[in-house]
Formats: sequence, C-alpha cells, structure tokens
Amino acid sequence: MPVIDAKPDPDKMTLTITADFAAPVERVWQVYADPRQLEKVWGPPDFPATVVDHDFRPGGRVTYYLTGPDGAKHAGYWSITAVDEPRSFSFEDGFADLDFKPNPDLPVSKNTYSFAEHNGGTRATYVSQYASAEALQQVLDMGVIDGAKSAINQIDDLLAS
Repeated sequence: MPVIDAKPDPDKMTLTITADFAAPVERVWQVYADPRQLEKVWGPPDFPATVVDHDFRPGGRVTYYLTGPDGAKHAGYWSITAVDEPRSFSFEDGFADLDFKPNPDLPVSKNTYSFAEHNGGTRATYVSQYASAEALQQVLDMGVIDGAKSAINQIDDLLAS
C-alpha cells in the first residue's frame, strides 16, 4: 500500500497524506496529467471517476464526477492554480452540482500535490488546506481519509500496468 501516513491538523486546517511509489517522478506525474489515467485512481474503488474536462494548466479547470454503487453521481472540480511539471501542481478542489457549478454548502480545499525522488521511486505529498477547522472536520466526517487512501492506493496497480 503506497499511503504511509495521513494526518489531519485542525490547528493548521490541513490534511496531509504521504505515499511512496516504486516508479519515477515523471511516471507518477502522468497519472494526474492524463485524464484517462486520473479516472482510474481519483475516486475510491466503489466510486469510480469520470473526468469530463481536463485543462491541466494554471487557470485551467478539471471537472469530474464519481459514480456511487447505487448509480448516483457526485460532481466536483479542480481550479488549477500552479503547475511545475513534473514536481508539483496546486489547485482548489470543490464539490459541484451535475452542471459543475460549485456547491457553496460544502468546503473548498486548496491543494498542493508534490512529487520527489525517494529511495529509487517517488514520494508523493498531498496537502489539502481548508478555510476553517470546521470545514476540515466536515470532510473528515464525510470519510475523506479512508476515501483518499483507497483512491491513492489504486495508483500502484495503474503504475504496474
């Protein structure tokens, strides 16, 4: 399992997940840069993702929905704020309706995903920051840690294929 740590910090209003992959940084980068690969790992296994738009550059937008076991769709979006290929990218991640309009009732997180060479592979650090400790707690209560871990842990199979 690639995920080695997942730490919420209510004082900093962050969730930091660390994962190690037995693949070069450039290969891990492609998982996020290619929408068809991203679909295979963005949602947990029982909530597969469909990427609708994938404009992976500063100012760009990625839209997606997850389909639950009952067939219900849950939409979201990324607003890309920075890209430093293949080392890191930053984005705002929010919940949306099925027309990809932001849902103001659910938290938006500011995220930085970074990738560094580590022990012959890649160490990925995923940092999500929320506007308040309450917003962080809201997504923790929604199961974000288990969902993110199960999604990230799918990356090994994709890298091996």
